[in-house]
Amino acid sequence: MSKAPQQDRLKLRRSKSRQWLGFDTQRLLKLFFGGNAVIAVIVLLLITFFLFREGLSFFPQYQKNMEQYRRSGMEFTSLVNEEHERFNQLFRSLVDIRKLQIEQLTAQGLSHEEIAQASAALRERIYAFSELAVPLRNYQRDVRNITRDTYALAQADLEDEATMAQHYDNTIAALRATFSTYEEINRQLVGSIEAQLALMPDFEGTGLQARAKDFRQDAEQFIVSLPTYQARLTAWQPVKEVSLWEAIASFLFGREWIINNDGHSSYGLLPLLTGSLLVTGIAITLAIPLGVGAAIYTNQMALRGEANFIKPFIEFITAIPSVVIGFFGITVFGSAIRWLSQQSALDWLPFFPITERLNAFTAGCLLALMAVPTIFTLSEEALNRVPKIYKETSLALGANRFQTTMRIIVPTALSGIISAVLLGIGRVIGETMVVLLCAGNRIQIPQLSEGVGVVFEPVHTMTGIIAQEMGEVAQGSMHYRALFCVGIVLFVLTLLINYIAQKLFQHERVGD
Repeated sequence: MSKAPQQDRLKLRRSKSRQWLGFDTQRLLKLFFGGNAVIAVIVLLLITFFLFREGLSFFPQYQKNMEQYRRSGMEFTSLVNEEHERFNQLFRSLVDIRKLQIEQLTAQGLSHEEIAQASAALRERIYAFSELAVPLRNYQRDVRNITRDTYALAQADLEDEATMAQHYDNTIAALRATFSTYEEINRQLVGSIEAQLALMPDFEGTGLQARAKDFRQDAEQFIVSLPTYQARLTAWQPVKEVSLWEAIASFLFGREWIINNDGHSSYGLLPLLTGSLLVTGIAITLAIPLGVGAAIYTNQMALRGEANFIKPFIEFITAIPSVVIGFFGITVFGSAIRWLSQQSALDWLPFFPITERLNAFTAGCLLALMAVPTIFTLSEEALNRVPKIYKETSLALGANRFQTTMRIIVPTALSGIISAVLLGIGRVIGETMVVLLCAGNRIQIPQLSEGVGVVFEPVHTMTGIIAQEMGEVAQGSMHYRALFCVGIVLFVLTLLINYIAQKLFQHERVGD
């Protein structure tokens, strides 16, 4: 009889031990997973705080730099440089015409002596045209020499305000004194260009005639634009203060990203943003039909064996390192596209042959390959969430499988598919290694006037510029903080895309 109460007490003690152990284990697990979530949130907040702290401090620094740039007269030099660069573009167009002429003469089987004789007239025009820019080039050098020392003193911050103001006044007075020389140079330049256009030789062949016509039109437009350059220099106000909003606008809408140009750096986001958008547009244009189409086929139309074969291969793409895909783009894909563009059967395309194997199209195609698994997986998940009763009802009413898929299943899952596409865009726009290796890294706004051929231009992207330059800048410098500003823009873009995708996903779940 004494054993029964003892066994009951033992069972009670074990039961209490299990309850205590179970409660404690649950609490420990809750604390563990909750702690991980808190750490993730804290890390995200720290990253965001550090990103915005470093990035937003760029604008006051850039504002001060722009004001020094203006008051020292370097802005005056840049205005003169714009005219000189426009003339250089005109000269390069003339050189390109001669290259095309030599290529056509070579294709006709002429010897080197015959080619030299046939292109002699154009060669003389090129030499004469290059001499026209000598006075403008000398003037540009002179005004740069006037302003360079003053700007260097302002950057070094070694002089007091009164002494620095005197340097500014002396520099501006010296620049104003040279303006009559600038006007005389432009007057002579107008007459010289008109004389050279009158001596331009006649060309045979549709291609050369079209290029020569374009050159003549560009030269006439350059002549018409000369008074505009003079008016801008006349209206230049070196004492005008640079506002913070002007510094922000210069960054957001600037067309140049130039580091240490005569001591001055220009940080314009526009060429990087347009390059990123162009590459992303190419990638998504290719990835949407491939990813969504593959998801619809494997989910609704393929046999079980086909689906089991296709899905692992598509999902395996995510396991390939992006640097390996970039190597493939450099060594194989880019070279193959350039070789294909050089085939005579494609000469009718106005943008073929291409000269650069690393361009926006090469990077966009490879990014499309990387985005397909994301779009495929999420689109298939959206299709799986469509209630089976929809499909069964449609088939029972006499619709075939294709009609049911395209008119019932896909429209019902459309918000989820759009969400998948947006997440694919976020995946593409944040990619670094592929665009750094394959996009060409030319900091220039794509020439939309080229039409479809714009996709074969080398570009640079926001992610690429950060990866390329962050390791070379001094911490705390203006260049360092400019890269953080680029990171803020990239962060906001990806955050916005993911927010829209999440809203669409939630809308679909509510609809379900």
